[in-house]
Amino acid sequence: MKDDKEKLIGPDGQEITIEEEAVETERSKEREIEDITYTPVIIKRIDETIRHPDDTLARVIEEGLEEIRRPFLSLFLSALAAGLILGFAAMSVALASQLVPPDTILNRFVTAFVYPLGFIICIMSGTNLFTEHTATAVYPILDKKEPIKKLFRIWIIIIIGNLLGTFLSACLITLADPVINAKLGYIQVASHLINYPWESIFISAVLAGWLMAQGGWLIQALPSSSGQIMTIYIVTFIIGIGGLHHSIAGSAEVFTAALLSDINIEHIFKFLGAAIFGNLIGGSFFVAILNYGHIKKTRSVD
Repeated sequence: MKDDKEKLIGPDGQEITIEEEAVETERSKEREIEDITYTPVIIKRIDETIRHPDDTLARVIEEGLEEIRRPFLSLFLSALAAGLILGFAAMSVALASQLVPPDTILNRFVTAFVYPLGFIICIMSGTNLFTEHTATAVYPILDKKEPIKKLFRIWIIIIIGNLLGTFLSACLITLADPVINAKLGYIQVASHLINYPWESIFISAVLAGWLMAQGGWLIQALPSSSGQIMTIYIVTFIIGIGGLHHSIAGSAEVFTAALLSDINIEHIFKFLGAAIFGNLIGGSFFVAILNYGHIKKTRSVD
């Protein structure tokens, strides 16, 4: 019978036996040795400036599994909360856009400066945002820990919860507009989002989804909260300065503008379809599949 165990030498010179089937990379071997050798009351690998890519992958797989296995109501309410929070991103951008003349690079910069604020609150509060889970939920599927139907389930629940949240947020912001006074800003921002061909919105959304999913990866790679907040800010600032299409934040802006003015409903559905699909492709392919591939495949050992 073939021995399915491998013996390695730990840092103290003692022989350690580990299961071969559980080891796929050199880093996972090191992690097995650490888990056996060191007392778990001591924090290990958390004090690093940035985690090893293999540790980050293991972390996002576990997070993805936890989210996929969450009950429907818990997942839906978390997604609803995320959509409600992103209404503040729409409000901030609309207000900032009124400070400088429209269609200028200064306008782009000012709106991009405040655009990340709602995202920081949303992500750091632990709510479920669709553009984060375009990648996070894919890792357990690629690792063959869950069937692909579970992936579609979590995507559908989160996108519905997010969009319902942004619509409710838009209703509240509309009612408060006599105080906020950002009507012209909402209309200006919404015009930028919807007045493009479907193909242009889709490509823009691919880039935005790519950045958001990469930001989600970096959040898991960085142990400190300050580093995570800075990552969120940088990623969403780039999306804002580029005028890229984010399906959830954009829906809050478009819904609010539609409630305050006359926007063709066909344009809204065109924007949502192209932006959601683009974000999905950008996050799942350019981040999840590539990250999983270059870590699991190129770092694998016999």
